[in-house]
Amino acid sequence: MTNYTTDLPGAVDFQSLYLTAGWGNQDKPLEWFEAALKGSWFAVSVYEEEQLIGFGRIISDGAIHAFITEMIVHPDWQGRGIGKEVLSRLVDHCQTQGIRDIQLFCARGKQDFYLKQDFVPRPEDAPGMEWKFKHD
Repeated sequence: MTNYTTDLPGAVDFQSLYLTAGWGNQDKPLEWFEAALKGSWFAVSVYEEEQLIGFGRIISDGAIHAFITEMIVHPDWQGRGIGKEVLSRLVDHCQTQGIRDIQLFCARGKQDFYLKQDFVPRPEDAPGMEWKFKHD
């Protein structure tokens, strides 16, 4: 039975699910994942029995801006509406709190999913910058 909860997962479960996304950071220690979870304003975790199969979280100031991040559904569970439900719950929480500026990064190849959930790409002339890490 699939269970949705607003409880944060344990760092080990989060790390395990995160690594299925293939986003890099494969060599980060468990403390890195613990710190990320602690920075969450709101989250939705999805379990099938004891296994974390889906997750999404929000980083926010709680008033004006919200940023949805780590939207992950385990590859074996994709295509079953889990990501849609997680995203819906995250957006609903923002709206309940009066936040209307909801942003996210979209993983490569996933734009169509977000377009179907009422997200739109930011216009090229919209404000905003992204910091780029310079490797030594």
